[in-house]
Amino acid sequence: MSTATTKTHEHAVGDLPTVKISINQVGMDRPKAWLTAGIEDFRHAPVVSLAYGMFWVGLSIAVTAGVLTLGYWHWLLPLIAGFMFIGPLVAVGSYGVSQAIERGRPPNLGDAFGSWKPHAGQLAMMGVMMMIFFLAWIRLATLLFALFFGLEAPSADMLYASLLTTPEGLGMLAVGTAAGAVLAFGAFAISAVAIPTLMDQGLTFMEGIEASIRSVARNFRPMLLWAMILTGCVIIGVLTFYIGLALILPMLGYASWHAYEDVVRCEPVEKREH
Repeated sequence: MSTATTKTHEHAVGDLPTVKISINQVGMDRPKAWLTAGIEDFRHAPVVSLAYGMFWVGLSIAVTAGVLTLGYWHWLLPLIAGFMFIGPLVAVGSYGVSQAIERGRPPNLGDAFGSWKPHAGQLAMMGVMMMIFFLAWIRLATLLFALFFGLEAPSADMLYASLLTTPEGLGMLAVGTAAGAVLAFGAFAISAVAIPTLMDQGLTFMEGIEASIRSVARNFRPMLLWAMILTGCVIIGVLTFYIGLALILPMLGYASWHAYEDVVRCEPVEKREH
């Protein structure tokens, strides 16, 4: 494992130390190791992990029920796919649990549901960045739907049946999947290790984004594999009518924390007098 050229970030507050961020180069075997470490963290805190996971399962079911009740069933697939853009924010509580485990104390619900508080402002800005990608995806989905099916939404049974049986449906799936993959990887590139970096080091969201982009650029193939693993696991969770997400979401959050620790090295350096 090699280390890339470092970059130093200086904060505006008086005598705070600078932070030297180094990006390690990792091999293709590391995503599997991150996943294994995530499973191990889940075993260390099964009750807290399940409570956190079930919170998001309940929220997902409530949103789905609301969409169907309001008659916006044609938005269901785009909203489910859009989960990939807000996933990094969902994992925030998992990072708090992983930090507690590393500090040698039993994690509690406060770690899972309160770890965002010290970083609320920067996480909010990160949320804005992810929301931009999410809204871009929704706008794209709207345009694709109008392009292939027109302005009038067909009935639910007709639409979902035609997706796999008509040229229009297959075309929309192909174009939407390709365009969505590009957007999703862009969102992944800016968020892969951004939130763990800012939470662990108290950096700004822009410093976290920069570290994330550098991490993906230096480790493109392992990170691409990691993105595919994340996507596949979330799809499996959704196909279980969200129930599987109770296990998958916290496990992936823990794994993402270990990915951050493996790829990003942050070292405090005392500021020099000019």
